[in-house]
Amino acid sequence: MSPPLRVLVADDELLARKRLSRLLAAFPDLEVCGEAADGEAVLAAVRAGGVDVVLLDIHMPGLSGLDALALMPEGRPRVILCTAHAEHAVDAFNHGAVDYVLKPVEPARLQKALERARARLEESAREAPAVSAEKPAATAAARGLGRLPIPTRQGIVLVDPDTISHAALEDELVTVFTGQGDFLTDFTLNELAEKLPAERFHRVHRRALLNLSHVTRLEPLETGGYLARTARGHAVEVSRQSARELRRMLGLRRGAEDEG
Repeated sequence: MSPPLRVLVADDELLARKRLSRLLAAFPDLEVCGEAADGEAVLAAVRAGGVDVVLLDIHMPGLSGLDALALMPEGRPRVILCTAHAEHAVDAFNHGAVDYVLKPVEPARLQKALERARARLEESAREAPAVSAEKPAATAAARGLGRLPIPTRQGIVLVDPDTISHAALEDELVTVFTGQGDFLTDFTLNELAEKLPAERFHRVHRRALLNLSHVTRLEPLETGGYLARTARGHAVEVSRQSARELRRMLGLRRGAEDEG
């Protein structure tokens, strides 16, 4: 028998959280492991562990649900977007959501989404040993080559990771900005983040991956984030949550918003 799914309910409206929790109480094979009222609380709960599935609203104060989804660490829980707005479905699936459920959430539709999330979790568990076995060889090969192969519509471009300043999602495609040119690729930002050195490349926004070694200036924004200026003159938006992490990483004094 499978262990119960541990579900985090995330919505800025208390009544919406309570309604979802009541619906979840009817399923015997899961447990509600917590609630969150904003995107930052979602990220904190995910980093703390013990969450298998997140039922995530989109419109929340501060970080939106899509922002939180994009900033979740590797090995994140499966995410089901629960929202009254149908227009964000493409973005949600591009960022790895397993399902997109419209409010008011119906029990049968919620059950289907949860079954899909469980199937994804079980599939990942089966594949984990094979991935672990393959990863050292793949890493060694990449290290020996010293280049990142980027599939583009013109062919595969071999790029020195040190020359990449950032990558940005615009419309439905990612552009990789490098010293030898800018390249449209079918890679997602999540895939690029897994292939590039984690000590230099950081997911600073749901639409941007940034190489900190190319940043020359951080300009504060009214949102609490930054506009990062690169040596080539590009501007990359840094979300409020990522700005906090950057300040900690750089040893900068906490701002007032870090204390709240």
